Amino acid sequence: MKNNRTKFGLLGKDISYSFSRKYFTEKFEKLGLTNLKYVNFDLPEIEEFPFITYQKEDEFGGINVTIPYKESVMRYMSEIDADAKEIGAVNTIKFTEDNKMVGYNTDYYGFQKAIEPLLKNHHKKALILGTGGASKAVLFALKNKGIECKFVSRRISDNNFLYSILNKEIMEEYTVIVNCTPLGTHPNVTEAPNIPFEYITDKHLLFDLIYNPEKTKFLAEGEKRGATIKNGLEMLELQAEKSWEIWNL
Repeated sequence: MKNNRTKFGLLGKDISYSFSRKYFTEKFEKLGLTNLKYVNFDLPEIEEFPFITYQKEDEFGGINVTIPYKESVMRYMSEIDADAKEIGAVNTIKFTEDNKMVGYNTDYYGFQKAIEPLLKNHHKKALILGTGGASKAVLFALKNKGIECKFVSRRISDNNFLYSILNKEIMEEYTVIVNCTPLGTHPNVTEAPNIPFEYITDKHLLFDLIYNPEKTKFLAEGEKRGATIKNGLEMLELQAEKSWEIWNL
């Protein structure tokens, strides 16, 4: 990375809680890269994004993207990596020597690596709760593992179930359930997606992209019934490391 590329950051909305800033600030300290800075770009509207990068574009090395801008940021990219294009979401931006912005998706990599060790032969079908940018990366990763997926949302569309139709039969058939909604995030720790937890068994694997709290209500309800559970911390760490790798290519 060229010496003048000293600025990194996170683009999102209401991101004061952000994992990324703490993670990268500590990483830079450990590596002795005292000239590097990682800041939050907390924007009310995506339309403000070009003004951030335009002023001092020579200083930027890379930006991570979080909720709710993983899809809308794509229109500002000069190029989009093939995987990110197929997923339809960008969560990592690399600035090239000539200040072009190239969009990548490292969410799918982080999720795939984190869930892989927990997958068993009977995990053939998955329910993905929520339809935002992160859910698209989860779909891509699960398809890579040969798992058939259905989204669950409150609105009718192609390839999805409504929460209201989830019954015993569906829950028994779909033994992997991934929460991609923000329901249950600190401080709203009593919330959980509205699924019929009574049909969860020890055959189920519940994965929550949330990492704060460490055990959401969604995961606790699964654990109570013998399901394998995992939160999103390792996924976040893996996708962050992948971003760092891309920025240093």
